[in-house]
Amino acid sequence: MKKQVIAAGCAALLAGALSLPALAQNVAVVNGKPIPKARLDALAAQIDAQAARTGRPVPPGLKDQLKDEVIAREVFMQEAQREGLEGTPEFRNQMELARQTILINELFAAYAKKHPVTDAEAKAEFDRILGAQKEKAAGGKEYKARHILVEKEADAKAIIAQLKKGAKFEDLAKKQSKDPGSAANGGDLGWANPAGYVPEFADAMKKLGKGDVTPEPVKTQFGYHVIRVDDIRDAKAPEPPKFENIKAQLMQQMEQQKLAKYQEELRAKAKVE
Repeated sequence: MKKQVIAAGCAALLAGALSLPALAQNVAVVNGKPIPKARLDALAAQIDAQAARTGRPVPPGLKDQLKDEVIAREVFMQEAQREGLEGTPEFRNQMELARQTILINELFAAYAKKHPVTDAEAKAEFDRILGAQKEKAAGGKEYKARHILVEKEADAKAIIAQLKKGAKFEDLAKKQSKDPGSAANGGDLGWANPAGYVPEFADAMKKLGKGDVTPEPVKTQFGYHVIRVDDIRDAKAPEPPKFENIKAQLMQQMEQQKLAKYQEELRAKAKVE
């Protein structure tokens, strides 16, 4: 009898020991149904993946709340099942859409993993963009111009006539120009690319040589301008950024471009009737 009691006790202890790892794998038990730890881990991984995609860090303390979240989800899911919502057409349609979304995301994630953007590819793209910017800047010009802005065309023509007789442009600008930003400086607009001005002003300015004044008033949305070009120079290319400073952003853009190309290839191969 004593041996039987000891044997039964050992069996109970053994059964308890064997059940410990199983219990450790559960986050909680809700209405008798265990919530596996894998569900908590999956939710945490989902949050990390979203943070990686958006570049936003996971808010402090958020992961500490995940256990409460998975428990709440289990409670609500059990109630939905009790009410028979799993059998509705609406639920089945939503589940199919969710299944498609998850599967497609997995496809794209797998493609990105198999076709990563290398450092060499990113550097080559950086050099290409930089070269294109330098080439574009090389053909451009910058103008150091002055202008006198008035409301009426007749006033602008009168100013042009005074300039032809020897009046100083700077003096007339200080007295008559309606542009508060440049009048006090004799109409000086400083160095600028024509693209920085309204089209009518830019077109007229580009026709002038160094020291020339517009022969006729130039009408824009602001009024009538008399323009003088003081100097012209080749446009300077902006200081390029360092590769390391934009490497991460550039690689992300290139990954998106690769994925977009992959999507187009799949669509092109598909037989749609």
